[in-house]
Amino acid sequence: MELTVEGRAVFAHTGGQDYSADEPALVFVHGGGNDHTYWGLQTRFFAHHGFSVLVPDLPGHGRSEGPAPESIEGYADWLWAFVDAVGADKVALVGHSMGSLIVLACAAAQPERMLALGLAGTSDHMQVHPDLLALSAVDDPQAHELITDWGFGRAAHMGGHQAPGLWLRGGGRALLASGQPGVLGTDMAACNAWEGALDAAAHITCPTLFLLAAADRMTPPRASKGLQVAIAGAEIKILPGAGHMMTIERPNESIDIIYDFLSRTI
Repeated sequence: MELTVEGRAVFAHTGGQDYSADEPALVFVHGGGNDHTYWGLQTRFFAHHGFSVLVPDLPGHGRSEGPAPESIEGYADWLWAFVDAVGADKVALVGHSMGSLIVLACAAAQPERMLALGLAGTSDHMQVHPDLLALSAVDDPQAHELITDWGFGRAAHMGGHQAPGLWLRGGGRALLASGQPGVLGTDMAACNAWEGALDAAAHITCPTLFLLAAADRMTPPRASKGLQVAIAGAEIKILPGAGHMMTIERPNESIDIIYDFLSRTI
């Protein structure tokens, strides 16, 4: 799906189904330096199981024109502009890593439009290691090595893909390397600078799911303890053995958890 948001071209994956206002709108949001392909398997499943799914390439990512916003608030404003451009009123938002911060900020800004909220690989304050910030700022390929080293669980370092012969960490490294110049550094800096997560959590009124991973070294489950407490009634699911890239490492399990949650709450 191609559309124009704030005067710039945007691509959004729909899972092979046209957007329909007759079904609940579900927006998946990818993390820093990624694109819509992060949510590929989830997109196709939900598009064929009762949802109108939209997975945009954020500005400056994938097939969407830049520039990338320099703050989480800027991304959140853009995401609501995207939802408006599609013509959706109320939506369910699910985000991973940086995407989790974006959807959290969105939900806090317009709680009356939220059907449900999903936070995958999230944190009370997503601090980025100084070395990674410095390497990302100059598009050093070592940044891709560090992210995929820290970001994937042990099994993914040795292959780990559900399709035999494919390598999760290698695919992640290639995706980061394909990004537009400067975007990864901008994303890492935006995550590191945002300190509004706990304030945003106080405004969340919709059903909320935390999807976390036991072996996540970037945002371990304990990193979102403040958010878990602040969002009343939130459900918490932890995937055993998975790393930060849990929805790629455990696509079937993550689909089951998200589908169960949305089926009960929307």
